[in-house]
Amino acid sequence: MIKASYEVLQPTNTQSFLVRKFDKLAFDAPYHFHEEYELTCIINGNGKRYVGSHMEDFASGDLVLLGPNLPHCWKLEPNETVLREASAVVIQFNDAFLGEEFFNKFELQLIKKLFQQSGCGISFYGETSAEVKKLLLNLVEEKSNFRMLIGLLEVLHRMASSEEYVLLDQNRIIGERSNTERERINPVFAYLVENFRKHVSLDKAASIANMTPNAFCKYFKKVTRKTFMETIIEYRLNYAIQQLVQTDKPISEISFESGFGDVSHFYKMFKAKMNLSPLNYRKRFMHNLAGDKKLSA
Repeated sequence: MIKASYEVLQPTNTQSFLVRKFDKLAFDAPYHFHEEYELTCIINGNGKRYVGSHMEDFASGDLVLLGPNLPHCWKLEPNETVLREASAVVIQFNDAFLGEEFFNKFELQLIKKLFQQSGCGISFYGETSAEVKKLLLNLVEEKSNFRMLIGLLEVLHRMASSEEYVLLDQNRIIGERSNTERERINPVFAYLVENFRKHVSLDKAASIANMTPNAFCKYFKKVTRKTFMETIIEYRLNYAIQQLVQTDKPISEISFESGFGDVSHFYKMFKAKMNLSPLNYRKRFMHNLAGDKKLSA
């Protein structure tokens, strides 16, 4: 059974938080969660990011702050160049790594608010992302533990002062659940993340949640505000959109790779969501891309 893995993190005796730079192996991590905050910056690579019930494309420069117990993973596109060059900087710390009351200080109120919002997962963009990426690259090269600590506070302050961000899992579908509820719903999303491009079984998902299919459908709708099938289709369409704009694969191939067993059903679902056929969506994207290139020339 695929589960949302619980990860135990152990800082060294000389550090109160973890700072690490990973190669492509970091992206092999399953959909998992831990009690610590996590700041992840993608240095190289692109693919899909999963945070709670939220799914979105990511690329180099992707900068996300995650709150405690918020399940997540980054999945690379299976491209040889992407796999070879992929890397990320990850910082992990608990809410009391500088003492129970440290972030209650008036001077740190913006950072405390940042932590409160991180229960949704926060994605930063624009100048904030670019500046923090530079700070993080310097941080992983720093030898002084004191300067690393000051560097982390600077990073947190820069993000806390920014307006260039979006909240990911805005309804906090998973992050604010009780431990019992998280134990039930996390493995279901882990199952979806790993299998939505293949056959997804309602009976299997219900058994993972230890419920009857009928009870599970009601529970899933109550928790996510979407039906189980709507969520599967949303994941599949999101993946298909990425393939349409980043590859020249035939529509039928994209349909099957995204988990749709029937091309006509794929067309119907895609048009209902995007108000365009897959082919016209690709044509419009390429036309807009060509226009943007002319403007920048």
